[in-house]
Amino acid sequence: MDAASKLARAKAKFGSIDDRNRPVEGSQEGQNGPQKEILKSQGGETGFCMELIENAVHLCVDMQRIFASGGVWETPRMKRVLPAIVGITAQHPERTIFTRFMTPYSTGQTWGRWKLYFERWKMATRQSIGGMQLDLVPELARFAPPAIIIDKPAYSAFFRSPLATLLQEKGVGTVVVTGAETDVCVLSTVLDAVDIGLRVILVDDALCSSSDEGHDALMTMYRMRFHDQIELIKAAELPEVWKH
Repeated sequence: MDAASKLARAKAKFGSIDDRNRPVEGSQEGQNGPQKEILKSQGGETGFCMELIENAVHLCVDMQRIFASGGVWETPRMKRVLPAIVGITAQHPERTIFTRFMTPYSTGQTWGRWKLYFERWKMATRQSIGGMQLDLVPELARFAPPAIIIDKPAYSAFFRSPLATLLQEKGVGTVVVTGAETDVCVLSTVLDAVDIGLRVILVDDALCSSSDEGHDALMTMYRMRFHDQIELIKAAELPEVWKH
């Protein structure tokens, strides 16, 4: 199937998002311009203040068998965060996009530094592992459809994929990000989303990495260096600000 056909299928599945709800600056006009609707939660010590989430999708990055227990790139934290991701997906199945990192069939199909990378990780090529390890984990695969799946050849979900076009045509202004790995594919995807101008919300207890140090370092960086463009939230808090 060519790229145009894939995009057409994705757009058809994604049609449940109301096209009338284009991204807006806010629901109230004031002297200083449009005002956002803000939710203030006073839930004990975990109270938080966040703009309500609208025109959003749940972008779940690379929750595949290859990163699960026994996979070539096993990510121990995946088992810990999977219930939170399942819960978010169950609440918003028609607004969920799963990405899959599709490794090359062989090292001969790679280019540049990717050739060196997959010479080292030859065991991760499709020729070595077959196709099943690149499937979503079963707990999430059952949601597609109505959730859609977008394949990508590199770290970012936006690289050589129809994702950016799909979000733009559907008026999506916010991505709620979960998945793996915090310091690799999630990082690349998040920075591309920031560059595009999307509102980025990370569910920090629904992200995982094979490196605890890498995960912790990136979460610190998101909080300290990108606080104007990237917001963090707990999975349990998400329903308070994303209701439909």
